[in-house]
Amino acid sequence: MRGSDCEPLRADGRAAPGEPLVRLAGLARSFAEGDRVRVVLENLDATFDRGQLIVLVGRSGSGKSTLLNLISGIDRPTGGTVTVDGTDLTKLSEHERTLFRRHRVGFVFQSFNLIPTLTVLENLLLPMELRGARDDDRARDLLDRVDLLDRSDSFPDRLSGGERQRVGVARALAHAPILILADEPTGNLDYDTGVRVMDLLETVVRERGKTMIVATHDRDLLERADRIVHLSGGTLKEE
Repeated sequence: MRGSDCEPLRADGRAAPGEPLVRLAGLARSFAEGDRVRVVLENLDATFDRGQLIVLVGRSGSGKSTLLNLISGIDRPTGGTVTVDGTDLTKLSEHERTLFRRHRVGFVFQSFNLIPTLTVLENLLLPMELRGARDDDRARDLLDRVDLLDRSDSFPDRLSGGERQRVGVARALAHAPILILADEPTGNLDYDTGVRVMDLLETVVRERGKTMIVATHDRDLLERADRIVHLSGGTLKEE
């Protein structure tokens, strides 16, 4: 999957409509482990279009979570560039990348990453408030769609793992991001709940033209994908 030259940008700096939302060019990430260097990603090129549901597969330890962290700007590459919606994240400071995620990226974390001192509802309202666009009705609607409206006033430590994951999914959608990244979103859910959560995520992609990249071992998700990409040996291959 080879990328091409930079995309034309609109006057506001965002990629022009119809151009790839995400572009990875020569992407590399390695980690120092004692006296050795472990290469996770190496010279990776790829583009992901708007309105697509992309399923990312690969064995444990292949770098799927690392790749999602780079695309979101949580982590920085050791080489290459990550461009999302016309913005080269590798040129941004850590604070600027945080602001970028706050406005344009929703992330479903495998480890939930809920704020323990906030209620379920407050966890959804926080990303809205950080954008200056609090919407209680939207937050409650999202909780209703993941069957957790009745737990709005509960704290995360009173929820099961599956319930916390559903809160994480709702929170990722709360601020209407253009890009949704999900790391094993159904890993802590029973089959029926996993289907309902993926139905919600897929609806957001299909009806609102969002882009979603899902890293998963769940083979049932492959049937939903517009594209399936396999991460192995530090590079991506189309399945």
